[in-house]
Amino acid sequence: MNNSSANCRAGTSMSGITGSTTNYLWSVHDVLGQGATASVYKARNKRSGELVAVKVFNVLSYSRPHDVQMREFEMLRKLNHSNIVRLFAVEELQTKQKVLVMEYCSGGSLLNLLEDPENAFGLPEAEFLTVLQCIVQGMNHLREYGVVHRDIKPGNIMRQVGEDGKSVYKLTDFGAARELEDDEKFVSIYGTEEYLHPDMYERAVLRKPHQKSYGVSVDLWSIGVTLYHSATGSLPFTPYEGPRKNKLTMYKITTEKPMGAIAGTQQVEGGPIQWSYHLPYSCQLSQGLKVLLVPVLAGIMEADQGRCWGFDQFFTATTDILQRQPVHLFSLQQAVAHSIYIHHYNTVSVFFEEVAAQTGIGIQQQQLMYLGHDLVLEGAMKVVNLPCTSASQPLILLSSAPETNTSLPFREPETPPIPSRFDVVTDYNFSKVTVGIVHQYKRIVQQLHTYRELLLQGYYSYISLLAAGFPLRTEDSFLLIHQHLPIYSAGIREFQTQLEHLQIQQAKLAETLTHDKGCQKMQMLLEKITAIHQQYRKDRLTGKLAYNDEQIHKFEKIHLSSHIKRVKSLFREECLLRYKDLLASTRTWSSVLLEMQNRLRDFNSFSAGLLADLETSEQQQNKAVDRILNSPQFGRAEQQPEITPRDKDQMVSRCF
Repeated sequence: MNNSSANCRAGTSMSGITGSTTNYLWSVHDVLGQGATASVYKARNKRSGELVAVKVFNVLSYSRPHDVQMREFEMLRKLNHSNIVRLFAVEELQTKQKVLVMEYCSGGSLLNLLEDPENAFGLPEAEFLTVLQCIVQGMNHLREYGVVHRDIKPGNIMRQVGEDGKSVYKLTDFGAARELEDDEKFVSIYGTEEYLHPDMYERAVLRKPHQKSYGVSVDLWSIGVTLYHSATGSLPFTPYEGPRKNKLTMYKITTEKPMGAIAGTQQVEGGPIQWSYHLPYSCQLSQGLKVLLVPVLAGIMEADQGRCWGFDQFFTATTDILQRQPVHLFSLQQAVAHSIYIHHYNTVSVFFEEVAAQTGIGIQQQQLMYLGHDLVLEGAMKVVNLPCTSASQPLILLSSAPETNTSLPFREPETPPIPSRFDVVTDYNFSKVTVGIVHQYKRIVQQLHTYRELLLQGYYSYISLLAAGFPLRTEDSFLLIHQHLPIYSAGIREFQTQLEHLQIQQAKLAETLTHDKGCQKMQMLLEKITAIHQQYRKDRLTGKLAYNDEQIHKFEKIHLSSHIKRVKSLFREECLLRYKDLLASTRTWSSVLLEMQNRLRDFNSFSAGLLADLETSEQQQNKAVDRILNSPQFGRAEQQPEITPRDKDQMVSRCF
């Protein structure tokens, strides 16, 4: 059914392809979304031109009981929150059918964002946290009014983009919503099957009758699937060939999911279910956030309504996450970035414990640098007093114990085989997947570039700090040490020579980094592949291609295959190779610098003892001089002229 016929049957006052009410006007081509009972369009106020969204109900919606029809109107009238789409007015068509006039969200839906190939592996961490915060705040408002939504999914979460480019997400579509307290149940079925609680899925999708009733936990299940989808770009429960084609296996996965598991996938037809208790490595969330998020997902995606978390527990856990601040940290010798999520009121001692938990580096072995300087922190300090960090300007963590950097900070994406036969739909789907994968390659290349910068900057600072720590100053005490400890003096000169060599080597590698064009090359390949994907999208919409268009389509597939090979070659033979070369160098640097640091620590300890001995010896000499000056042969001290320290030294030399 096309848009025009749907709206004609809905009774819209049409003039060609437009619809209108007393105050608003829209085109059926400006469709924002469609459901079983209504369509949503981008509309304009006839006087001011202000953009709004109008929800136009079709004939099917009026087959519902009147109280059900009115429920959405009344529900939206009472709700008023920044994370819920606002209702401006309820107007009528000429046929007296209702039209909801609502807030227009310029960023489309969360589903639109997730379907962008750039987000094929999930949203960036900052954007995901924004989604989490908005869902939590919007749901908290619903629970304050005792409302259960019953159809939470990315398509029903709208995105408003502010002038600063930041997103605000808003819950919408309250057609299935109803008032329900925490201890109340309902039996009617609503929702979208991929996000539907298993008990509701059994009855609504599999058509199996049962006597079960449902509570507010059905919203929590849908929130869990939505959050997992936002974090990873994929649904958590996926049978072979997808949930819509294999419904029995879909139900089996969701109902047989072990406690603590947050995903289950079937890789081959009729094969076993592979359970996952962690978020995938490919998603863009840091390990620090994953550790906090996984228990929440496991708690709310629980098929047994008796074991599922309640909203109070959900709000407590998510609020705890959202109130933490990330401290960005780069473990230099391990070559791994971390985000330490911690409360601003915690002490630095707690921060050190979190660092130890994530990195495996003990508290006693931790040494921090920031902007090239030693960062000395007292355990009783508050975390709020830590310097402001970012992914590109983190705290640098040094370990006084040997550490290794054998693992790489990524896993290379897997690319599916290119379809051999001509098919516009298959080729479009393949090109869409490919664009998402190349976006992932690009992110990894950018990450490697950032890691190389951090490694070079970090080791430059490390070398500089060690060089400053060697005792080659001009104070008399250190000159005396050099005179009496030629072995240490020679060792210090040798270490200084090594440091100078490392600085030269580091400077050369830093120079190569400034001329590295890996990120730019990957971007160019991404643009070429995206252009082919856009052409394939047009071909899919066209359907049957003319002969010449079909030949062009096939030639583009050859180009696509060539571009994919170039992506892999660029990544493996240039970007990855440079990174591995730098890692090999840093392993040598780390070994040499750690030895120097230990020797310097030993030397400082020894020299401190020697200086203490010299000070003691000087005190003893002064006492001896005083005894001599007060002896009878010199007369009483108070009768003698004032004696300078130089005179004392001359006297001591005559006495000895």
